[in-house]
Amino acid sequence: MTRPSDPVSDEMSDDEKRHDQLTRAPKSDESDAAPRIEVSDGDDGRTRIDVAETAAVRPGNPDKQ
Repeated sequence: MTRPSDPVSDEMSDDEKRHDQLTRAPKSDESDAAPRIEVSDGDDGRTRIDVAETAAVRPGNPDKQ
């Protein structure tokens, strides 16, 4: 079963859709839509994905360095 197309979301870019989805909740704010990862081209054409330094939540144990 397919869902009917939403004309508003069809006109939005992927970044706009992401922002809309992450700020739609009642207690959300702009910081919820802040980028959490940084993507860059690494060696040999590989894609490198790092957790952004500005990410509010980071993986791992915060007490260990």
